[in-house]
Amino acid sequence: MLNTDNKNIIFDHNYQRLKRSVLFCLLLLLLPFIVSAQKKCTVTNQTFQSGEYLNYVINYNWGAIWLTTGEVGFSATTKDLNGRKVYHFMGIGGTYQKYDWFFKVRDKYESYADTTTLRPIRFIREVNEGSNYAKDDYVFSNLKNKIYSSSQRNKKNVKQDSITINSCTNDVLTAIYYARCLDFSSYKPNDTIPITFVLDAEVYFSYIIYLGKEVINSELLGNVRCIKFSPKLIKGTIFKEGAGMTVWVTDDMNKIPVYVETPIIVGTIKVNLNKYSGLRNKIECIVPK
Repeated sequence: MLNTDNKNIIFDHNYQRLKRSVLFCLLLLLLPFIVSAQKKCTVTNQTFQSGEYLNYVINYNWGAIWLTTGEVGFSATTKDLNGRKVYHFMGIGGTYQKYDWFFKVRDKYESYADTTTLRPIRFIREVNEGSNYAKDDYVFSNLKNKIYSSSQRNKKNVKQDSITINSCTNDVLTAIYYARCLDFSSYKPNDTIPITFVLDAEVYFSYIIYLGKEVINSELLGNVRCIKFSPKLIKGTIFKEGAGMTVWVTDDMNKIPVYVETPIIVGTIKVNLNKYSGLRNKIECIVPK
């Protein structure tokens, strides 16, 4: 058996890794939305509108220890970009201030997308995690299947580069909103669905497994009819490589992520929808008691 000191060392190590990934974790949790990207690149948005906001709390469990470590919020608005009306998606997350003395995290992700096709135009990521700083600025050229990138790490020199992509590659934030507009009714349980996304100057070819539908109890909404997925996870993060994460999203026009659960190297992460506003559609998946 581990003595108390060793347990504390293991806990502190994993807790630190957890907090370093507050927002990146949530983006990965929502990647099941990035389905059918290889099948079509145009959608009709009847799912979200400018003014929508979704907020989540992140909980970490290790043995008998439960900690609510932070929050992340996702917003959709419209803005003017070089004289063009575009969607502006933002994901902002971090640890609670009471944990800043131990390890402070403040992350921000931004995407700009065409209001008709939802294709990405620009992606910006700025993360402050303890003593580590990173900033990425990607400009998409969908006609050339290229991303022109500008990246900086720990306040050092900015690196300019280009990334070759396929015609349907999304950044992780735009992809969430793009794929919420897709029709999931054509899939059967255990279907494997390919996904493609770009992050940290790498294009990832992954997949999710569609698990069908299930009624779950949401702390915010009560009993909710949901669509259920299990995505393949990326090696090198706090997650174990392969499947294991499970994501539940509302089985209605909104397709809102409601609850996420995943094992990590030590312990479990659980993510709950905390509040929402500005939905385009009425929630129609609540199951009466």
